[in-house]
Amino acid sequence: MEKRLRSSLQSSAEEFLTSATKLSLKSSKPSLKTLIHKIKPSSDLSSSLPISLSHSISDAIRSFQTLLLQPNPNPNPRSPRSPPTKRPRRSSRSSKTRPDCEPEPDPHPDPNPEEDKHQLLSKLQILACIAQLCAGHPANAFPPLDLLPGVQALHDNLIILESDSALVSAIANLCEQWWKEELPGRESLISQSLPFLLSRSLTLNKKADVHRVYALREAFTCFDFEDESIEDLKLLLIRCVISPLFLKTEEGRKFLAFLFGLSSQLLKEVLAVIKSQIPFGRKSMLEAYGDVLFRAWKVAEGELRSEIENGFLQVLIEGAIHASSGVFAASIRRVLGGFINQRTTAGVEKLLFQLSEPVIFRSLQVANSNVRQNALHLLLDLFPLEDPDSTKEVKDSLLDKQFFLLGKLLVDDCPEVRVVAVEGSCRILHLFWEVIPSPTITKLVTRIFDDMSHDTSHEVRLSTLNGTMYLFGNPLCHQFLNVLLPRLGHLMMDNVLSIRVAMADLVLLIRDIQNFHFHKVVKLDVLLSTLENDQPLVAQKITRLLMPSYFPSKETVETACNRCTTLVKRSPMAGARFCEFAASQGASLKSLMELVRVMITLVLPPNNLDEQQVEGLLTSSSNLCNSLAGESVFKKELKEFFDGEKLKCLIAAAPTGPAQSCVFNIVSTVSPDDVAGLLDECMHLVTNCSGLSKNVEKQSEVRSAHNLLLSCDAIDGMLEALTALLQKSAYRCHIKYGSEIKNLSVFSAKRKKSKSSGKISARQKHVSGKKVTSFEEDYSVAAGIAWQIRDLLVSVNTRKAILGSQTLESLLICLKVISEVSIVQCMDYEYVDTFPVSAYTALALHLSLQNVSSNKNDRTDSSGSTLETELEQALDHVLNCTEKLCGIGDSGQSSTVYSESKHASDKYASRREKRHREPQTHASIASDSGNVYTEPKKLANKVKMLTAVQRFMVDAATIGFAPQSQERCLRSTSGYIRCVISTLEQQPREQIDFEEEDLKDVVLCLKSSSTYAAKLLNLALKDATEASPPPAEASDLANDMLDLIISIELYLGSTYAGHVVAAVKPWVPDLILALGSGHIMKQIMGEESQTSPADRIRVHFPSWLLILAKTELSEASEVRPEDDGDSEPEEFPAFKKLLTMIVKLLKENLSMQGVFGAIFMIGATVGLEKKNFGLVFGLLRFVCLKIFKRDDREWGDLMLAFLQDIYPQIEREIEEECDEDGREKLEKAKDLLEPIWLYHLHETGRVSMMEE
Repeated sequence: MEKRLRSSLQSSAEEFLTSATKLSLKSSKPSLKTLIHKIKPSSDLSSSLPISLSHSISDAIRSFQTLLLQPNPNPNPRSPRSPPTKRPRRSSRSSKTRPDCEPEPDPHPDPNPEEDKHQLLSKLQILACIAQLCAGHPANAFPPLDLLPGVQALHDNLIILESDSALVSAIANLCEQWWKEELPGRESLISQSLPFLLSRSLTLNKKADVHRVYALREAFTCFDFEDESIEDLKLLLIRCVISPLFLKTEEGRKFLAFLFGLSSQLLKEVLAVIKSQIPFGRKSMLEAYGDVLFRAWKVAEGELRSEIENGFLQVLIEGAIHASSGVFAASIRRVLGGFINQRTTAGVEKLLFQLSEPVIFRSLQVANSNVRQNALHLLLDLFPLEDPDSTKEVKDSLLDKQFFLLGKLLVDDCPEVRVVAVEGSCRILHLFWEVIPSPTITKLVTRIFDDMSHDTSHEVRLSTLNGTMYLFGNPLCHQFLNVLLPRLGHLMMDNVLSIRVAMADLVLLIRDIQNFHFHKVVKLDVLLSTLENDQPLVAQKITRLLMPSYFPSKETVETACNRCTTLVKRSPMAGARFCEFAASQGASLKSLMELVRVMITLVLPPNNLDEQQVEGLLTSSSNLCNSLAGESVFKKELKEFFDGEKLKCLIAAAPTGPAQSCVFNIVSTVSPDDVAGLLDECMHLVTNCSGLSKNVEKQSEVRSAHNLLLSCDAIDGMLEALTALLQKSAYRCHIKYGSEIKNLSVFSAKRKKSKSSGKISARQKHVSGKKVTSFEEDYSVAAGIAWQIRDLLVSVNTRKAILGSQTLESLLICLKVISEVSIVQCMDYEYVDTFPVSAYTALALHLSLQNVSSNKNDRTDSSGSTLETELEQALDHVLNCTEKLCGIGDSGQSSTVYSESKHASDKYASRREKRHREPQTHASIASDSGNVYTEPKKLANKVKMLTAVQRFMVDAATIGFAPQSQERCLRSTSGYIRCVISTLEQQPREQIDFEEEDLKDVVLCLKSSSTYAAKLLNLALKDATEASPPPAEASDLANDMLDLIISIELYLGSTYAGHVVAAVKPWVPDLILALGSGHIMKQIMGEESQTSPADRIRVHFPSWLLILAKTELSEASEVRPEDDGDSEPEEFPAFKKLLTMIVKLLKENLSMQGVFGAIFMIGATVGLEKKNFGLVFGLLRFVCLKIFKRDDREWGDLMLAFLQDIYPQIEREIEEECDEDGREKLEKAKDLLEPIWLYHLHETGRVSMMEE
């Protein structure tokens, strides 16, 4: 091929170009380069080849343009996939005789424009390559002016050739080479090539393209940026401003800075783009903008520099001060950082002072705390703010002013400002300690350590510690800090965790600094107390702090063990926590293994240790075993160390329950082979469980025993023993209260012997012997066992053991009987507990879930009901029991109709009784143990029991079981709430005299009960459809929940009612929907769909409507209504807060306004029937002024239907009413409704005057 090209080159330039264009570029490029670079300047080709090349390029481009313009000559072209037509064959002899000639042309060529275009583009690729080789000739053999016409033609047609990426890339390279070598006419080769290179750099995101653009930056000065035709190029340049690649690379930032000097208009547009990116830009992008701005400002002059300074930087400084958020202000300061970080550059300091001084000092003293905070941040970045051209006196005066303002902001009213002031002051001291006057340092540091460390805001106290740690970065501060650090010691006992963590970090920091002693900053007793009681994060840091002192790695193992045991003896529980985290803080496991041996040896009798020390050593050993058991080597050593005899000695040496619990933990962790001696101890602890449900310390011990029994595969034996005790309690319940009980005699015959059944059976005989016990004692044991059952169901392993036990059926039967007695008798006996109910319901739930899980693959319709039987039976059982409780507790009054007159008379009668009666004690009864069972305690027990049942209902409904019981659950929950309300009303005092613990329990249960009721409403509404509307009981329950809040506020106080409102807040939308559900379904399904909402309200009138009406009357009158001269004491702030939430949600959902307003219209109708005109006015006032706006007349059809009914009634009552006060209230009610009535009567015709 090279030989053929050389031959054609010797013939003529035209022949050479013709031959070259018939070859592929890839194969011919090396040959072309060799041949062209061998041409000498004296050769004729040096002048003929450029001319021929220009002609060839022009001809090829002209032909390509013609193909682009002409229509397709073949209106029905063949499909590319169709086979080609058969062509005439040529003989081999013919081809041999014409080796260098073109193939014989087809006498009937098939025109194919696309193929012709492709051939022309390939030809132009060869020609462009030849042009580039000629331009880059090492001896400059070809005159550039001769080459320029061809190169110009390629450049000018760059756009129409863009379909061939390789060609346009070659043309761009040629133009780039022409510019870099400063060849003649280079200015004419940039109008197309530069936009191409810019677009390429933005599209491909390659650093090499950014480098090429930057290398050609001077070419951009040739453009007229004021001309309209430049818009496309300007858009590309603007895109570069927001390109991450340009902002990330050094040459990209230099190029962007260069753009600022091209045109004042372009400068403004670029600055506008940068400004628009600040609110959303990442940190790296904003810092890059700062760097670009500084580079541009540095080289700019005259008007351009002024635009950057006054038109942009000044705006940034003002924006950094007046930014709407701290994040936005920080983003602006990052951009300004490009100048602040270069303040040593000539002119920058002066510029920053001129721009910021007029606004920053004024902004530090304005009323807006956000502005003060932003200005302070900016001052700290600019500190020290000074005019480099001013005198020393002026500089000192300005510096004093800054320190004065800084000190003033340390005591600012806004905590956020104080936080910034503290951290900023420490930063300034760290950076400029050596140049700040000593009195100023003393004043600042003293205020920080004395005042800020005791600030009421925990964030300020935390900033004090953070600033102090920052100060340690300057060694010049150390001597000063050594004196002041003890003043921060109290922060180790701060009530905020983050502060205690920071304080621990501080003492860890100073531990390794020479001449600092951490125990002088925080006393050792304080550190040990914190280590004992604080959160793991703090305890781990203190362990790391004390490690070199109490378990040093540089000392011998014997010394380290002695020091650690000394710590445990000094502070047993602190030492135990130290051992808990020792391994995680770098202690050698081998050394810790030796420490276990030492500690256990010290515990084994005889010893001279007190109970706390023994307990501490055993707890420490237990924690160490937990750390070591993860490594098989050390677990094996521990197994060998803890033999059976040693374990017996440890149990004997354990003087307290927690100490024995630690031994159990060690055994369950290590799993030694010989544990027979411990099983009886575990069984004794588990079965001796009277009072367990209220003894937190003993609960921890029992859990340890459970873990040990589980690890020894003795859980079945434990369940047998516990079931035997439950059988006894269940039988006594049957005897005493007649509770139905199944025959349990089959239990002992069916049970399977467990691994340790022999020993456990002996213990079982002991615990269930012939000792005579009272029913209260037996019940207390049963309650303790119920607590254990519920606790065992929490863990997966123990849950599997219970659900797979052969005692499961007996457990369920016994708990069912005992839970019945617990519910029904809770008002008669103080010792009655909720745990039997919780254990029974939890066991039924888990049993049902297990059945579903194990049978979901083969579950049939016939077995479906069987799977849910246990849960349905449990739900039915507890509901029946609770209904008995409510009937007994309320003397049959749980379903009493609450008329308005009865409610009011009871309420005011109670007040008069409270004023006139003498102090008296609560009615009470004595328990079997002689304790007095007061009425408040009865109420507390009742509320707890009802809440436990509600929880079970919600759990059952949530997992989707027993959906047919939904209405009953809603109805029962309403009954429970009414029962609680009735019980509250029957208490002998309006403000019930609870003991503090009982009051907390009652309020907690009422909060939970309200949440459970709301959850039931949510589930009922979620399942509702047009075909299956929400039951009417949902509306009743919602009304009862509001009545409950009223009763709590009336009898327990607004504070506790506020707690319940806070619990209900997330469920307010469900409450609104439930209240209006009756009206919604009436609209959808018609009058015959269900019982009328008006009828349901008449049957049980909600007390919350009465209270709402009274509060509206109070707001409407200048003087509060009085009763017998006594001012109304109830303001009901918690209830008002809930109403505010409801109204706010209604304003956001206009479709619900009418549905909710209908409730008040029904109430007003009932008020008219009862002649309670205050109720009528109060409810209508709430509707017209709160639910709807005063001038809002666009009521929906539902509200207008009520208006049609109630407005004429009010007019008739006004005419008939003789009482002046009643007529006045009706007149006010009419005044509220009259504008709406008249508007719809005369304007819309949606209401009408009806004949009587």
